[in-house]
Amino acid sequence: MKWALWWSQIRAVIRLEMRKTFFAKRGIWVYLLALAPAALFFADSIAVMHDRDRRAELATTHPVTREVLGSVKMGMSRDEVEAIAGEPYTKRIRSFGGRERHEFAMYRYTDGENDYVFSFRDDELVGRQENELRSIPKDSLIFASVFQLFYLRLAIFFGCVGIFTNLFRGELLDKSLHFYLLAPIRREVLLVGKYLAGLIATVVIFTVSTALQLLAMGWHLTGPAMTEYLHGVGPGQIGSYLGVTALACLGYGSVFLAAGLLFRNPIIPAAVVLLWESANPFLPAALKKISVIFYLQSMCPVVASQRDMPALAALLLSSAEATPVVWAVSGLVVLTMAVLALAARQARKLEINYSSD
Repeated sequence: MKWALWWSQIRAVIRLEMRKTFFAKRGIWVYLLALAPAALFFADSIAVMHDRDRRAELATTHPVTREVLGSVKMGMSRDEVEAIAGEPYTKRIRSFGGRERHEFAMYRYTDGENDYVFSFRDDELVGRQENELRSIPKDSLIFASVFQLFYLRLAIFFGCVGIFTNLFRGELLDKSLHFYLLAPIRREVLLVGKYLAGLIATVVIFTVSTALQLLAMGWHLTGPAMTEYLHGVGPGQIGSYLGVTALACLGYGSVFLAAGLLFRNPIIPAAVVLLWESANPFLPAALKKISVIFYLQSMCPVVASQRDMPALAALLLSSAEATPVVWAVSGLVVLTMAVLALAARQARKLEINYSSD
């Protein structure tokens, strides 16, 4: 009977909080933060499709095969390259130097899919670069890097700061928290109801954004490539990313709900937690487990590419250890329960003094 009463009270708190959580004016920036990556991925897909059409058109005016371009060897002259591959679609020649002037040239070819850049110094081929069209493996690495470096560490992190710290602090600022405290409801029940309302809101906002990002990332894929992805690794990766997003809201939500009860200014705990999460690569093995990002990064389905990344970004992405998914989920749930227990203890001591808040 007691559990049934508590559950009915929790549902009532959730219903009251949902409208305030989803439509709070001070939380509009959370939607912008969540949807920004999806907009960027859509723009990127449009650029990829434009580049694919451009290469196909150039291949009709300057036809050359991949095998022919592959036969070009280092040390060849420009005339030898043109004799083999024909006229490039772009040719740039410049001279540099003082008394000893050197001539540099860059020839660009395409076989309709890949783009080739040949670099010459004083009429000698000294460099070649092949730029492939975007493929599923390359897109997976790009998405993994953005998801782990920006989305988890910044977008979801600060989105949870904005929503969960305001569950109690927002009521204090609006001078409405006393209505809850005067009601015949346990503080712990109130806290669970508010937490679940914030969790539902953040999970909906950020999982929808994750789904839109995946859709935007694959927008440029052709029919056969999309079919291959959806019948191969696609469903597993999509499910993993959505699950990691929801678990990020679960973990960070508990941390910032507790922070909203313990601190008047949410900026201070947010900065401390951000530094702690960023310092995860340098922490001892035992302390790493007192970190949300440790578990989240362990559950990501693709290891992010660290090539051509700044040293600090590469270090952040390499911080997670190989932890089985079952242990990562269990560890994050235990950490969340411990933080919520601390928050419940603080909620029992909560006193209202609007004049000081």
